[in-house]
Amino acid sequence: MELRGILQGLTHEYHGGDKPVDYYLNIGEDRLPLNEWLGSELTISFLGEKNCIACGRKTNKTFNSGYCYPCFTKLPENDLCIVKPHECHFDLGTCRDESFGERYCMIPHFVYLAVSSDIKVGLTRKHNELRRWVDQGAIRAIPIAELPTRRMAGELEFHLSQFLPDKTNWRKMLKGDVKEIDLLAMRDEVYGHFPEQFKAFQYREDEWVDIAYPILESLDKINSKTLDKEEQLGGRLIGVKAQYLIFDNGVFQTRKHAGYQVEIKAKPSA
Repeated sequence: MELRGILQGLTHEYHGGDKPVDYYLNIGEDRLPLNEWLGSELTISFLGEKNCIACGRKTNKTFNSGYCYPCFTKLPENDLCIVKPHECHFDLGTCRDESFGERYCMIPHFVYLAVSSDIKVGLTRKHNELRRWVDQGAIRAIPIAELPTRRMAGELEFHLSQFLPDKTNWRKMLKGDVKEIDLLAMRDEVYGHFPEQFKAFQYREDEWVDIAYPILESLDKINSKTLDKEEQLGGRLIGVKAQYLIFDNGVFQTRKHAGYQVEIKAKPSA
């Protein structure tokens, strides 16, 4: 099997229960069903060209996972407030695209607890939580607050980050080095840190989500592989988690390589 085109990244389908997430590697208009190729040899070759995932223009360097510099500086999805939502400036009238802000920011958001390597606090748009949790490699997660806007969710998350991590240790996440944590007990503990103005937004559903990933075996050592250093990489595909392909000789972060022109070859192992 061979595919050529612009690497778009991973998409997935979550089925719940003990069934692993179904992953697809998107190249141009095609997609490779990765679960079907677990245990097979997969090779990724860089064809020497990068294209912006927004406007399609050729670029020598990509920014923020696949954008050319003009799109990086102009598009609202690349504004600083996306990664620092407590600094949202929509109300100041300086949003890069007001219609974008209305669709993605001035809508309900969850603040949540997730377990990927350790417990972490995060936020996401309501109804986008499963996608967000899978993208982070979480094995368990639960919403703890529902806020009417992204900025309010960001303010609460920023406050709670004084007491909890808001980042994932990606190496531990990929190795499956995860602590056992009672999410409901942790949620109740975290509620004690809520500022008074946020207590009315506590979300008290007692059901959490468990997420399983398609992984045949674990790596003892995480070696990151990149097409910026190797024009061709790959190996036996032993798993997929978050935005990573896990090979028997290292891991490949797909989102970092969005916009790269690549050739993908897959063949069953002998």
